Amino acid sequence: MLEQYEQRIKGYNFAFLNENTKREIRRKILKAIAIPGHQVPYSSPELPIARGWGTGGLQITMSIIGPDDTLKVIDQGCDGGVNAVNIRNLLVKTTGVATTFDTREASIVQTRHRIPEEDMTEEQVLVLQVPIPEPLRIVEPSMVKTREMHAEMDYSRILVFLYENIVKWGEITIGARYPSLVNQRYLIDPSPIPRWDVPKLHMAETLYLFGAGREKRIYAVPPYTRVEPLEFEDHRFRVEDFAGVTCWRCGAGDTFMNELFDSESGQKIYICSDSGCCDKRKAAKEGGTNSGD
Repeated sequence: MLEQYEQRIKGYNFAFLNENTKREIRRKILKAIAIPGHQVPYSSPELPIARGWGTGGLQITMSIIGPDDTLKVIDQGCDGGVNAVNIRNLLVKTTGVATTFDTREASIVQTRHRIPEEDMTEEQVLVLQVPIPEPLRIVEPSMVKTREMHAEMDYSRILVFLYENIVKWGEITIGARYPSLVNQRYLIDPSPIPRWDVPKLHMAETLYLFGAGREKRIYAVPPYTRVEPLEFEDHRFRVEDFAGVTCWRCGAGDTFMNELFDSESGQKIYICSDSGCCDKRKAAKEGGTNSGD
């Protein structure tokens, strides 16, 4: 571990950000944890990646990571996505921390657009990259007005939006960023995770931290917190249906799938979105072991 730490790039502070900036972000994280679902403004310092490519999540990770942590970074569930690879490389070069592809081995998981399939524990933190933290943006463009709506817990317009969705299409057609109520108080945008992942927020053991760098907002869902997606008595929230579908690689039938086209057979195939989980199941199926990162 010490050897990896010493191999980090010289000339930069540990995890790139200066200590005053880290302290400010950690204070805002503590406030977000104390008021689950509330969007806390913060400075959102400049980073060597463009805003919109995960600066919010990266700033949180840089502020909480330590030399003894083990890091996992995923993009759309995949450890090998461009976003994941570049963020992982930056963090390794400026911290020297160990990395892994195995969710169970990680102390910090930074993710874009997915929550890992494997259940996480109290000893872990999941950091989500958020492009648009405001769930009311689709019904109210004014940030001043949306702040008033949150303060008054006035979510009638988003409920009308969902009702109009049902009237027009026969069901709620929101595929990602499904608006959810935290502790029966604050409405949140759970980031662009699919509906499949939304139930994982409810009464989860792990701490969820959401960072929106471009919008300069941090919010949190602490462990064992109620998170309920908006729904109606006659139109309940439901996740994506993968009934009868199995993963082409590992044979799983209980995970979120990516639909691909196999040019050789001319048919559609499905593969687990969570590459780390898929690799472990494939190795177990073949009687081998998962080598990790």
